[in-house]
Amino acid sequence: MAKINFGGVIEDVVTREEFPMEKALEVMKNETIAIIGYGVQGPAQALNLRDNGFKVIVGQRKGSKTWDKAVSHGWIPGETLFDIEEAAKRGTVIQFLLSDAGQISLWPTIKPYLTKGKTLYFSHGFGITFKDQTGIVPSADVDVILAAPKGSGTSVRRLFLQGKGINASYAVFQNATGKAAEKAIALGIGVGAGYLFETDFKKEVYSDLTGERGTLMGAIAGIFEAQYEVLRSKGHTPSEAFNETVEELTQSLMPLVAENGMDWMYANCSTTAQRGALDWKKKFKAATLPVFKELYESVETGAEAKRTIDTCSKPDYREKLADELKELRESELWQAGAAVRALRPEKQQVEASMIN
Repeated sequence: MAKINFGGVIEDVVTREEFPMEKALEVMKNETIAIIGYGVQGPAQALNLRDNGFKVIVGQRKGSKTWDKAVSHGWIPGETLFDIEEAAKRGTVIQFLLSDAGQISLWPTIKPYLTKGKTLYFSHGFGITFKDQTGIVPSADVDVILAAPKGSGTSVRRLFLQGKGINASYAVFQNATGKAAEKAIALGIGVGAGYLFETDFKKEVYSDLTGERGTLMGAIAGIFEAQYEVLRSKGHTPSEAFNETVEELTQSLMPLVAENGMDWMYANCSTTAQRGALDWKKKFKAATLPVFKELYESVETGAEAKRTIDTCSKPDYREKLADELKELRESELWQAGAAVRALRPEKQQVEASMIN
C-alpha cells in the first residue's frame, strides 16, 4: 500500500498503480459477480465491471421496471440477466446493492444462496452495522466485504465514461477464505475507484450518514434555503437571489475548491470576499457545530437507522417521497434555478445549434 500524508496523518491507501486492472481481473478470474439491485449504484457498478472485463450477471424481478432497465443496458435474459434467486444461485460474489430497506426485505431470499466460500459485497455498512434492526447476519463461512464509491451511481458511471474515477473506501467484516481484502480491493478498482482507503463497516456508515445529512445534502440544502429567503425578504429578485446563493457556488467557486483546495478558491476571489468569508466562517462553524454533534450522536445511537428503516419500509414511502421532491422542485428557489440553468451559455449554444 502507498503511504499518503493526509493533513499530517499518514494513511495507507491502495492506488491503481500498485493494484492495476490486470491484477484485479486476475484476483476475480474465477468469480461470477451477481448484481442484486438495479436502482442507483447497481447499474453503474454492473456496467463498469462489465466494461472492465469482469464476469457479471444481474438479478431482478421479471416484469419490473428495473428488469426492463437492465435489458435496455444490454443485459440478456437467460444469459446475463436472471430472476433474483437464479442470479444469487449462480453468483460466487453477491453484490447486495438494494436500498437499505430493500436489503432488509430481500435478505431472507438471498441468505440461503450464500453458501460456504461465497462473498457477500456491500457498498454501504448499514445492513451489517445495524444488524439488530436489519436482521442481516451472514453465516461465518462466507466473506463479507465492502467497497463504497464516494458518490452517487450516476457520478460513478459518468466519471468512468470520462476516463476518470471516484474515490472509494473498502472494508472487511468477515474473512472466511483468507482472500476477502484482495477481493474487496479488486472490486473497488473494477467499479472505477481512483484510489481506495481502508475503513470498517461501522465507520463507513457513521461517516456516510453524517455526510448525507450534513454538508453533502441536508445542511447545504438548508443553508441555500435560509440565505435565499433572507435575500428575497429584503427585496432581491429570484434571479439575483439564486445566483448569489447557488449558481455562483456550483459553477464558479466549488470547481476551484475541487481543483486545488479552499485556500485556492479564496485566493482567486476579491479581497472583500476573502475578508468577509474568513470572518464569517467562524460564526457559521460556531452555529453549526452543535448541530453536527447532535447529528453524529443520532447516527451513533442508531436513531437515524431506526427512522430510516421505519420510514422507508412503509408501503406508501415512494409516493410520499415523490411529493416531497415535487415540493422541493416546485419551490420558488428551485424554479428560479431551473430558469437560471436554462440561460447558461452552453445551453444557449446547444439551442442555437438545434435551431440552425
